[in-house]
Amino acid sequence: MSIGDAVARARAYLTDHPDEARYRDSAATAVLKSGLRVEVRGPGGEAIATDMPAGIGGSATAPSPGWLMRAAAASCVASLIAIRASSTGVEIGRIEVTVDSESDDRGILGLDDTIPAGALSVSIEAAVEGSDRDRIVDVVDWAIAHCPVTDTIARAVPIKVVVR
Repeated sequence: MSIGDAVARARAYLTDHPDEARYRDSAATAVLKSGLRVEVRGPGGEAIATDMPAGIGGSATAPSPGWLMRAAAASCVASLIAIRASSTGVEIGRIEVTVDSESDDRGILGLDDTIPAGALSVSIEAAVEGSDRDRIVDVVDWAIAHCPVTDTIARAVPIKVVVR
C-alpha cells in the first residue's frame, strides 16, 4: 500500500470513528546506568541510549537527549513532508531536513534562573528536490505545522510529575 493510500484510509477511518483518534502514547522508561549514560526502553522492545558531553561530566558515548530531540524533529518533519507530498500528488525527490537549536548552558546548570534550561530557539531547514517550488513550500509548511514533535516543542504542554 502506498503512503497516500495509507493516509487516505487512516483519514477516512478517523473521520468515521473520531472517538478512536485520541490515545495515550507509548511510554519511554529511562534508567541511569553509569555516570550520565542512560538506557531508554519502550513497551515494544524499542531501545536507545543517551549520554551527556564530557564537559558536563558525561562520557559522550551516545547522543545527548537534546540532540535526540532535534533528531526526532528532523525525522518527523521529513516523514510528514513525504506523507503530505504523497497525499497531495506533489512530485518530490530527495528530502533532507536539518534541525538545530541555540542554547545557553547557564540554564541547564542553574546559574541564572532567568535563562531557560532548554533551547532558546530552534531552526528547521528543509531541502526538497522537485520542480514545483510553491507546492513544495506549502508541503513543508504543512509538515512542520502537523509534526507532533515540532508542535510539542512550539507550545506549552502541561507536564504531570509523579515521584515514587
